[in-house]
Amino acid sequence: MDQTEALIIETIDRHREEILEFARDIYSHAELGYKEFQTSEKFVKKMEQLGLRTEKRFAITGVKSYLNEDKKENASLALLGELDALRIPEHAFANPETNAAHCCGHHAQMAGVFGAALALTVPEIAEKLDGQVVFFATPAEEYGEIEFKNQLREQGKIRYGGGKCELLRIGAFDDIDLCLTHHIRPGNEILVGSGTGNGFVSKVIRVLGKASHAAGAPEKGVNALSAASLGLQALGLNRETFRDEDCVRVHPIITKGGNLVNVIPDEVVMETLVRGKTIEAFTDAAKKTDRSFKAGAVAMGAKVEISTLPGYLPTLAEEALPELKHAAEISASGIPVIEASGHAGGSTDVGDVQHLMPVYTFNTGGVKGGLHQIDFEVTDEEEAYIVTAKMFALAAYGLLKEKAQRSRELVDQYEPVFKNSAEYVEFMEQFDSKEIFE
Repeated sequence: MDQTEALIIETIDRHREEILEFARDIYSHAELGYKEFQTSEKFVKKMEQLGLRTEKRFAITGVKSYLNEDKKENASLALLGELDALRIPEHAFANPETNAAHCCGHHAQMAGVFGAALALTVPEIAEKLDGQVVFFATPAEEYGEIEFKNQLREQGKIRYGGGKCELLRIGAFDDIDLCLTHHIRPGNEILVGSGTGNGFVSKVIRVLGKASHAAGAPEKGVNALSAASLGLQALGLNRETFRDEDCVRVHPIITKGGNLVNVIPDEVVMETLVRGKTIEAFTDAAKKTDRSFKAGAVAMGAKVEISTLPGYLPTLAEEALPELKHAAEISASGIPVIEASGHAGGSTDVGDVQHLMPVYTFNTGGVKGGLHQIDFEVTDEEEAYIVTAKMFALAAYGLLKEKAQRSRELVDQYEPVFKNSAEYVEFMEQFDSKEIFE
């Protein structure tokens, strides 16, 4: 451990209570995607108190704060923290005003980025960083409330439902060369690197029938709920055609099932994500999903509108960054450090960023229960928040010291799928469609 690393650890330890207070505040006041106004403002306030130039309202609630802007030509490194939570109103720390709860640990990311900023802005540390650091709070990683996001699209406020996808579209990553990102995980191990993950498209399926008196004249109606039910059954029968190696996941919910129990339902609305390990896999599954609900509509004489939107691209495999392993070893003595591998059925918009630049991931523990579940619980604030802050800061120092040679090396070696954000957007637009079938 060199003197700067020791000063980083000492600074974060000295500000421990401030970091914990910030984490607890966000944990208790969770907000949903593209609605994280209070969380965003709390982050802005902290960054401005540190004297950082701060820009707001990227993709509605996103925030970028800049350190060492005069060194950005050497390298520009972003520390990513996600603002949003999940709609889990039954959780012990759910926000009663939003019904949201941080059962995926995004509040720990935000605490980590804030804690890293406390350390990296110390003048003796900042002068050792030969590159720009962007403390980047990003919205809407959890892909839900699709109808709400469609309303934002209609209002011209966004085009993509995923926060980082939208940030890529508007060019908010254009001044960044590489990123560090974090996620929480149950247990007490530290995980560095990442395996692969599913990509997906999102769908809103609107089945339209004809209302009539459910008891007195059912024969005069066209039951949209029956048509939707048949579509769900057809989708279920299609599942045996999904290859195991493609890790396909299709999981619809009904957000509207009718208006009154005594009226034949004339409108049913469903939302679903259609996921797969590859673009080809989720594209094939999406076609089968569409066919299933068209079949239900034909059987009942109904009409179906299927709106498809770009979701996330598959997550790419990523080697464990030595700087993150080193950061774990000196900031979390005694905690096992393992390297990530394999494939996960979930999805993240971090994968979209990976298609344009290097992104290096680490996971810390300190929680128990299931991610996205009511039993999610923070059990070790030190590992969840303080170790996260130290690893962000120490890895940033490792990447930017000595003329940012290591960052330049990583960027030069990286082979992105898309050469720029415009090329990425052109590719994503193929997944934007609306079909009406009757």
